[in-house]
Amino acid sequence: MPENLFSRALTRLVDTLVIIVGWWLVALSLLTCVEMVTRKVFSFSLQGIDEVGGYTLAVSAAIGYSYTLITRGHTRIDFMVGKLPFKARAVFNCLAMVTLAAMALFCISRAWVVLSESIEFQSRATTPLQTPMWIPQSIWFFGWIVFAVACVYLAGHSLLLLVKGKHEALNKAYGPQTLEEEIESEAGEVLEQVRQQNALKEAGAQS
Repeated sequence: MPENLFSRALTRLVDTLVIIVGWWLVALSLLTCVEMVTRKVFSFSLQGIDEVGGYTLAVSAAIGYSYTLITRGHTRIDFMVGKLPFKARAVFNCLAMVTLAAMALFCISRAWVVLSESIEFQSRATTPLQTPMWIPQSIWFFGWIVFAVACVYLAGHSLLLLVKGKHEALNKAYGPQTLEEEIESEAGEVLEQVRQQNALKEAGAQS
């Protein structure tokens, strides 16, 4: 990601959405456990947990795409690209970002068709909850919008680097992570977790 105000705002937005989804997944897991116990012991169902789980899967996937893109976590098969000349790798890495952006825009267009039809026909789920479909679909659509914005922005940046001839910067920013980069990333996460744990211990000791 280029270092500027928009990049920082986009990263902050995506991080916030991922945290919200993470906590919601925790809450959904607890509700699922309660559902299992009440069904087994009391023959009582909360109704709709499985339906909400389906919506959660769709929303978390849409939001997760953006986080994985920003953190360069998408799987890339690079056994051929890695053997190409330096400039050729830059072209293919740029092409990968442009095609990803095109796919994201296509997905947005189809997602809007689904959402607009649900609004037009006032569609409801054929479940006990009778959920108006525009509610989960709007959140799902918002996740796709964030992903598309990230894709188009990064694709534009990769094109700019290619035009300027900054092939090294392009490959470093948009190429597949090397083994050394993956190890460094994992090590950084572990160190950050240790730092947070130490900070909590120090805060507990002072209190």
